[in-house]
Amino acid sequence: MAENESCASASSCSRGSCEGCPSHASAQNGTRNTSFIEEPNKNSNIKHVIGIVSGKGGVGKSLVTSSLAGVMARAGYSVGILDADITGPSIPKMFGVHGPAAANAEGVMLPEVAEDGTKIMSVNLILDDEEQPVIWRGPVVAGVVKQFWTDVQWGDIDYLFVDMPPGTGDVPLTCFQSLPVDGIVIVTSPQELVQMIVKKAYNMADMMHIPVLGLVENYSYIACPDCGKKIEIFGESHIDEVAGELNVPVIGKLPMDRKFATAADGGRIFDVENEYLVSAKEILEKL
Repeated sequence: MAENESCASASSCSRGSCEGCPSHASAQNGTRNTSFIEEPNKNSNIKHVIGIVSGKGGVGKSLVTSSLAGVMARAGYSVGILDADITGPSIPKMFGVHGPAAANAEGVMLPEVAEDGTKIMSVNLILDDEEQPVIWRGPVVAGVVKQFWTDVQWGDIDYLFVDMPPGTGDVPLTCFQSLPVDGIVIVTSPQELVQMIVKKAYNMADMMHIPVLGLVENYSYIACPDCGKKIEIFGESHIDEVAGELNVPVIGKLPMDRKFATAADGGRIFDVENEYLVSAKEILEKL
């Protein structure tokens, strides 16, 4: 049995390995260990860091990330997106920004700024070719994510949204340990396996003492263009019962709507006002 049950590697670590684990000290006093939190760039003033996570791929996590950024930008807040999905970056395309990312006189990287004012940093902004695959091992990927926090001059940001890759691997662990994450939003879809998938993401956040702000269900339904009836194309939703079991709120149910895909493909996701995330805005404003 693992020595430290609160460790992110609790299922595999031993007494010997646990002594050097970043989670070991926090397990002794029941608090999140902040000794590995990295300092942001000296010219960055970031008030809130929000992680957007999913237990599996293909649930529209980047759409939710960009939509949350848009909701807060429309409310008058300064926002940014740190695209931590290093091997599958999509945020720059959705916002119509392209590299190469610029640097200041000191050689410090600057985020690209979309037409709506959203500041963005992504690996696609530093590659010579946007279609070039990123074939890096986990530690290298995790290191780049940390550099996007420490080596990028973000300036003044009210809400920095971190678009993480799916699952519970190196990058989410790096973000939870290295960035001062105020809370996460879990994105899922209305399928039978949602309970297991959501719980994996929830339990990882719980192990790292990161608050779960709420759940967002994407692909929730299709609205009939004639009568408006909601058609649950992926079956009956289970998100409410899972949320009740975990005691976290459902902060959005997004339908399948062509306007989202059209805007994202055209690099103008910020043109779509996402009225389905009003509850999310209220929760973020209370942080």
